[in-house]
Amino acid sequence: MRAVVQNTVGGPDVLVIANQPDPSPEAGEVLVRVKAAGINPVDGAVRAGYYPLLGEPPFILGWDISGAVEALGDGVTAFKVGDEVFGMPRFPKQAAAYAELAAVPADEIALKPERADHIQAGALPLAGLTAWQGLVHHGGLKSGQRVLVHAGAGGVGHLAVQIAKARGAYVIATASPNKLDFVRKLGADEVIDYTKGDFTSQISDIDLVLEPVGGDHADRSLKIIKSGGVLVSLLNVNDATRADAAAREIRVERMSVVPDREGLVELGRLIDANKLTVHVAKSFLLEEAGAAHAFLATRPIGKVALTV
Repeated sequence: MRAVVQNTVGGPDVLVIANQPDPSPEAGEVLVRVKAAGINPVDGAVRAGYYPLLGEPPFILGWDISGAVEALGDGVTAFKVGDEVFGMPRFPKQAAAYAELAAVPADEIALKPERADHIQAGALPLAGLTAWQGLVHHGGLKSGQRVLVHAGAGGVGHLAVQIAKARGAYVIATASPNKLDFVRKLGADEVIDYTKGDFTSQISDIDLVLEPVGGDHADRSLKIIKSGGVLVSLLNVNDATRADAAAREIRVERMSVVPDREGLVELGRLIDANKLTVHVAKSFLLEEAGAAHAFLATRPIGKVALTV
């Protein structure tokens, strides 16, 4: 099979096409003929050596996949050959999604939603599960709550806005000036241009904040969360911020996404109910993985994907 391999850490140019042995599904796994593979910021961080999840190269990047089941390992009964599936297998271990074939655990994938094509489904799992787990599992989101989503036009953010709206929340999102209209069209009740003053002076009484940005966003977000509220951060939260949160009776959750078949099913239901749309800013061919990584670094609206 063809796969995108990197033999050293570095910039996007270290991603090269190479022939690799076809994987075989072990017991409990399925072999997927990959149609599309999503690209996420964590991919770039691993590629550059900033986040050594996979150890030293060589390795094959990628966790998001959408494709068709080509073969079944022993004991797999949930799928049949030909089923269209999607998922985020093995994270944070190597899933090798940037390839024509991937052997993945059957309990970490789900049937592809009918209303999504493979590019959309391939771009969904990691960002979608991050939004779902952050809001629902860690945040305990309830209908009627006031939710703030930072970076509402980003990969995670644009999905979180829609998920929160679908679950009955009043949704506020931050975005840059050229992305405000996009976030409004997602259904956000309020959109804040973060380049025009501090968001903490514009809103208050927030029940739940989803924070994927970093810097001082977590600390500043505490100012507008009500007592009993929740701050869910995708990045580390320092001890001073945690102490401040505890003094204000605000719960802080530092989350890392995990494979979640039930979460995939729920995301698929939202898509098929026309309540969730995956916006793919641009897709690239497998051999253009380096260009795709460079494009993602420009912080486009929504997601970026490879087509295989």
